[in-house]
Amino acid sequence: MSSVASVMALPGDEVSGVVGVPDEIDLLRAQQYDLLAALLGRAPGSSLLAALAAVKEGDGVLGRQVAALRRAAAETDTESVEREFFALFIGVGRGELLPYASYYLTGFLNERPLARVREDFAALGIERDESMSEPEDHLAILLEVMAGLAAGRFEAEPGMQAHFFARHIEPWADRFFADLEKAKAGRFYRAVGGLGRAFIEIEAEAFAMEG
Repeated sequence: MSSVASVMALPGDEVSGVVGVPDEIDLLRAQQYDLLAALLGRAPGSSLLAALAAVKEGDGVLGRQVAALRRAAAETDTESVEREFFALFIGVGRGELLPYASYYLTGFLNERPLARVREDFAALGIERDESMSEPEDHLAILLEVMAGLAAGRFEAEPGMQAHFFARHIEPWADRFFADLEKAKAGRFYRAVGGLGRAFIEIEAEAFAMEG
C-alpha cells in the first residue's frame, strides 16, 4: 500500500490558509485526527516516533491511551515499525487488516460506502490526488478530511462535521481500531488502536450531545 497521508486536495489548505475560525478545542481535535491519519497512512519516521515518545501524558481515558502510545513509541524503532506496518496493512497479497469503510460495512472493497464518500467529497469540493492508488474510503483519508473540517481548512456547512462523522466514520472506525488493538502483527500499532478507539468513542458521544 502506498502512503495515503495527504492524498486529498482540500480547498483553502496551503493556499489561503484557514478558511473558518476554529476554537481551541476544535484545533486539538484536528491535531488528533491528523495524528491518526498520519499513523494509518504510513509508518512513522524517526522524528514522529521521537515526538510521540516525548509527548506529555494527559488525564482520563484519552490520557491513558496517549501514555500507552508514548511507551510504545519509546520501545520501537523505524525498522521495526515499518515491518509492522507492512504486515498489518500491506502484506504479501494483503495485510492483516483492511482499513476501508467498504470492507468493514459490506465485506467487500469498492462498494456503496466508497460511492457515498465520493458524493460528500464532491459536495465539499475535495479532489483526489490522481497519483494515489488508494480508494477514498481508506480510514486515513477520512480522518484527514475530519481534521480539515475541525480546523476550518475549507468551507463547509455548520453541520458537515457531524454529518461526515456519522456517515463515514462512526459506523465502523471503532471496530477497526478495536481490531488493531488485538492484531497479531501489532506492537506499536496496538497502542494506535487503543488511542483511535478511545478518540472515536469520545467524538461519537460529543456529536450525540450536540444532536
